[in-house]
Amino acid sequence: MSANLGTAAEPILRSMAGRKMASPVTNRASPMGRPLRLPPVARSRLIERLRISCSGVGSGSRGLTYKDAGVDIDAGSELVRRIAKLAPGIGGFGGLFPLGDSYLVAGTDGVGTKLKLAFETGIHDTIGIDLVAMSVNDIVTSGAKPLFFLDYFATSNLDVDLAEKVIKGIVDGCQQSDCVLLGGETAEMPDFYAKGEYDLSGFAVGIVKRDEVINGKDIEAGDVLIGLPSSGVHSNGFSLVRRVLAQSGLSLNDQLPNNNGKPIRLGKALMAPTIIYVKQVLDIISKGGVKGIAHITGGGFTDNIPRVFPSGLGAKIFTDSWEIPAVFKWLKEAGGVEDAEMRRTFNMGIGMVLVVRSDATARILSECQGSSGAYRIGEVIVGEGVEYV
Repeated sequence: MSANLGTAAEPILRSMAGRKMASPVTNRASPMGRPLRLPPVARSRLIERLRISCSGVGSGSRGLTYKDAGVDIDAGSELVRRIAKLAPGIGGFGGLFPLGDSYLVAGTDGVGTKLKLAFETGIHDTIGIDLVAMSVNDIVTSGAKPLFFLDYFATSNLDVDLAEKVIKGIVDGCQQSDCVLLGGETAEMPDFYAKGEYDLSGFAVGIVKRDEVINGKDIEAGDVLIGLPSSGVHSNGFSLVRRVLAQSGLSLNDQLPNNNGKPIRLGKALMAPTIIYVKQVLDIISKGGVKGIAHITGGGFTDNIPRVFPSGLGAKIFTDSWEIPAVFKWLKEAGGVEDAEMRRTFNMGIGMVLVVRSDATARILSECQGSSGAYRIGEVIVGEGVEYV
C-alpha cells in the first residue's frame, strides 16, 4: 500500500516513502530520492493518520490495554511528529524509490517481543519466517514483487546452533516469498543481551511498474473489503499477549482453551509463524480489480485499513463475517480486554485486507477458496475511520 499523500493530482510520481508505527517496535521507510514536500494541511492529516493508536485508556479501564503492557503511546506520537518535520513524505507500508519505468519498494521491520516467547518455548526455527513476513507483506501492499532480503542478527555471545535455526527460518521465509536472501549482519555484543537471547531486524526490497502501483487513490464508496485469514497473532501485540499470559495463570505448556476440540499447547499456538501473503496477493492483483491493500499489523483493523483510503472514506466491518480464532477469544477473556482494544491491537484472524471493485468480489472469493480461503468482511463507506457492525 502506498499512502495517499497530497492531493489526487499528486499521486506518487516522485519518490514516496512510508512509515508504519507498530508498537512497541517502531519502523519506517524514509525517502531516498528528493523529498516530497507536503502542503501544511496534507502534512497535518498525515500526522493524524500515523499516530500510534495501540490504545491505552486511563486507570478506569475494565481490562488490560496495550498501554498497561508498557507501550508509551504519547512518546510514539511525539516521535512521529518530529520525524514528519525532518523527512516529509512518509506514510505508507513501504517506501517507493523511482527507477526507470518502475519503483523500488523497501520495507523494514522486526518481530517485537514475540522473541521473548521464542526464548521461553525454545521455538527458534520459525521466528525467521516471521521476520521475512513482516517486511515482504508490507511491500506487497504496493503491488511489488520482493527481490531480496537482508537480516540483522544480534546477540551477546554467539550460539552457532541457535543462530543456524533462526537463519533457516529466514531462508524458509524467503523461499515462501520467492525472493533472495542477499546477505545480512551477525553482531556479537558481549554483555548487551541476556544469555541465550538475541534480536532480529529485516529489510526487504521489491519492484513494481509505475503504472501498476497499488495506491488506493481510486477507492470509492461501495468497494468491497476482502479479508485473507491469519495463522494467529502473527508478530504484533506480544507485549499485551505476555501480560495476559502472566495474568491468566496458564503456562505456555498448557492447552489453548476452547479450541474446537483440537489440542494445541498455548506456546505453539502463539508462536505460529506469520503467513506470507506475497504469492497469493500478487496472483490476485494480476487478475485485476484490486484498488488497495492493508497489512493488518500493529494498530489492527482500526488503524491500518483507513491508511489505504482517500480522505473522506471509511470502512464498515461485518464482525460476524468470519470466525474469530480461539487464541483471540482466549486473550480477550483471560485479559478482560475490551473489543475496541482487541481490534486496535490484534489482527483478529484477518492478516491482509484487499479493497476491490464490487464486480470483482465473487471471482476473487471463489478463486481464494482453493487456497486458504477469504472472506467478504466489509465495505467502503463515506466517512472516516472504521465502523463495526
